[in-house]
Amino acid sequence: MERLKFNTQIEAPVEQVFNTMLDKEGYKQWTSVFCSTSDFEGSWKAGEKIKFVATNKEGKREGMLGRVKAYVPNDFVSVEYYGMLDGEQEVTEGEAAEGFRGMYENFSFEPSGSGTNVTVDVDVEDAFKTYLSETYPKALDRLKEICEQS
Repeated sequence: MERLKFNTQIEAPVEQVFNTMLDKEGYKQWTSVFCSTSDFEGSWKAGEKIKFVATNKEGKREGMLGRVKAYVPNDFVSVEYYGMLDGEQEVTEGEAAEGFRGMYENFSFEPSGSGTNVTVDVDVEDAFKTYLSETYPKALDRLKEICEQS
């Protein structure tokens, strides 16, 4: 497992960027770069379970299961992954879940000049390294576009 780091400067206040990145509609917009049906179910509050879901080409729900480890408004959010979603089944044991267990995705927000510096650190298995290396910057560009248009 390797940790990848992505960063972007957004010309909008921290509170706006934070809220856009994590509220339901904003999240669906910027993560549509990963999958057009990207969404989440649950809460961003520390200690809460959160599901990152999408519908595949066959119409089946799939995604990742996480637990919010830290939630500091307008500053930092950390999610630890522990399994996957296969249809309506939560898979937390076995080989499929092992690929997700213990992986983290962290979002940091820092005031910078007239805007916000957003940093994402994400743990990734080798099989997804190229995909995330190419796609995450595009997703952050989409977040930047949404925030700067508001």
